[in-house]
Amino acid sequence: MDQTSASATSDGAPAAPADRAPSATRHDLQLGRRLFHLANGTSTATAYALLLTHEQVIHIFGTIACIVYVVDRVRIAYPEVVARHAPWVNRLLVRAEEQVRESAMIPYAIAVLLTIISVPKLAALVAIYTLAVADPLAAVVGIRYGRRRIARDRSLEGSLAFFAATLAIVALVFGYGTDASALTIIGAASTIALAAAGCELLPLRIDDNLTIPLFVGFVTWIIAAIFGVPLT
Repeated sequence: MDQTSASATSDGAPAAPADRAPSATRHDLQLGRRLFHLANGTSTATAYALLLTHEQVIHIFGTIACIVYVVDRVRIAYPEVVARHAPWVNRLLVRAEEQVRESAMIPYAIAVLLTIISVPKLAALVAIYTLAVADPLAAVVGIRYGRRRIARDRSLEGSLAFFAATLAIVALVFGYGTDASALTIIGAASTIALAAAGCELLPLRIDDNLTIPLFVGFVTWIIAAIFGVPLT
């Protein structure tokens, strides 16, 4: 049989053709996936900031999270359909280890929803923008320019990019959303960004799409209270 032909799975269903199965790993740049990650998070946070009430964003994003889960289960159950009719999904959005298990979009959607439910609006915005912007930026910088390893799969350059992006996010969200002084905002933003960058370095065996927004959301809430930055 030709190497690109479909083979049979254990239950008799045709498997995805080998040349259309996902092959990327977390060490690959995979810009399509990272841009998708960026677009989802920033659109959700911006809609929450400017257009939707707390109740509305929970209803809408809760529905989206359910749809994402169902679509991902279909992708796993019918890989040959995805490979045949939407090969770009495997090429741009899916990693090799996700071929037979849930994709990172599941913890991503769950974490965003839990963050919105659990913490004040400004803290949730900081957390979601950090997940959407700082996380993929750190990965891109680390893969392309990372030279100094400071932890497993982490580079100094990537961590600095994560810190800088989070610092800018907190400063912008607090600057537009609160009446705190510039000095207070800078102090709070620096502390939050440092804590977030430290969390990102931890070698946890839990998807960082889940840990980052929840950690950043609660840390933002706590540090804002310490610095006297009003979040409501």
